[in-house]
Amino acid sequence: MQNSKSIKVNSILNIVKTISSIIFPLITFPYTSRVLGPANIGKVNFGNSFINYFSLLASLGISTYAIRECSAARKSKSNLSKTASELFSINMCTTVIAYVLLGITLLFFRKLDSYRTIIIIQSTAILFATWGADWLNSAMEDFSYITIRTISFQVISVILLFLFVREADDYMKYVIISIVSTSGANIANIYYRKKYCDVRFTLKMRLNIHLKPIMLLFVMLMAQTIFNSVDITMLGLIKGDVEVGLYSTALKMKNIVVQVVASLCWVVMPRMSLYFAEDNWEKINEMLKKVLSVMVTIGFPSIAGCVILSKEIIVLIGGNKFIDASLPLIILMLSFLVDIFGGSFLGNMVCLPGKRESVFMVACSVAAVVNVILNYLLIPIGGASAAAFTSGLSAVVILIWLLVKKDRRVKLDYVFEVCKAPLIGSILIMVFCLIIKKLIENSILQIFVCLSGSVAIYGLIQIIMKNMLVTMVLGSIKEKLQKRI
Repeated sequence: MQNSKSIKVNSILNIVKTISSIIFPLITFPYTSRVLGPANIGKVNFGNSFINYFSLLASLGISTYAIRECSAARKSKSNLSKTASELFSINMCTTVIAYVLLGITLLFFRKLDSYRTIIIIQSTAILFATWGADWLNSAMEDFSYITIRTISFQVISVILLFLFVREADDYMKYVIISIVSTSGANIANIYYRKKYCDVRFTLKMRLNIHLKPIMLLFVMLMAQTIFNSVDITMLGLIKGDVEVGLYSTALKMKNIVVQVVASLCWVVMPRMSLYFAEDNWEKINEMLKKVLSVMVTIGFPSIAGCVILSKEIIVLIGGNKFIDASLPLIILMLSFLVDIFGGSFLGNMVCLPGKRESVFMVACSVAAVVNVILNYLLIPIGGASAAAFTSGLSAVVILIWLLVKKDRRVKLDYVFEVCKAPLIGSILIMVFCLIIKKLIENSILQIFVCLSGSVAIYGLIQIIMKNMLVTMVLGSIKEKLQKRI
């Protein structure tokens, strides 16, 4: 079997993939939002949010569990084939159950009649995701393949989008093209994964071993899905498609930042799982410090920029029809500030690799209940802004719970150290952007000047204050240059 690959190389590859996942939406969303309009964008996103519940049931938390278990079994091809086949077979069974329940839901809930065609088309992604078993590539740390494959299908989808989506009534074509973008990659996996092991359906699934941890992860992911999707679902049922279109536009911008910050998590997840399995707390805490440094170094300035330039960003991405999405964007970005330390760090990077998914599950479940109750009370009053606000409160619940239940061996005495430079740098770029907004009226020029100036200011502050991440990167570059000389 292949040896463990360099985390630095994998991180770079995943950053490339993440950047492409940011660039392509920035190319396509301004086009689709203007062509389709808030109402049709709302329909598509409502369908996606609805499908997310059945996609969750089909996946059953297997993906995260499979990455962890296959990482541990990858040194032996026979063990890897056995483990992967068992998890794939469980996944196939849960997918069948998910489709049966989806069919029953569409048959009896008449309020979904106008969304039925969209939902049926979007549901095909569930089957392709199960067949693709992308968790195997992540477990094998094959980020070169993941990156090339992802970018290839993104390029194809962009070409199809500009060719076939020309007017508001083309939103169904947009749905199909979106499926091509995601499912094409999963179809490619079916053939590619043979290089690692044989994955096939088996009745010997060892449910007595796999079922308990999978169910714990399922409940946790169900709570996370409710936490992330219930806002759109309840907005659609209570306030209508336009409000969903506004909120989902703000959420899309937030998710771009989340993708960047989270990209490192899935790169180091297999390695963190190995360290936890070895009970190597020195390496665990060393890795956690580096991970948090990356999260805040990238996350803080991104949040600051989106808060200060919320209106300008929304108008640039969606047009003037989406201007009311600026306040939800500000609230969502502030909620992500909390989530960096809560769900993203303590949850994904500490609890999951450390097999403490039960703690994370309870935190997410409590937050989901809080979110649903607050949405029911506040969405009729505040619409999209209220939905964003409830997400922020739920993120606070998760953070508090995980701090209280944290393993004592996890050290957090470095938090202020790694946050100091990014925080000061982010405050300074907010001041800089406020000044630029007063001096320049053109919104596109504002964004350009703010972005270029902020990068320079923030980078300089990180170097002066010896930011841990920046120091490591500069040190690595210096070392390579010295070797060449």
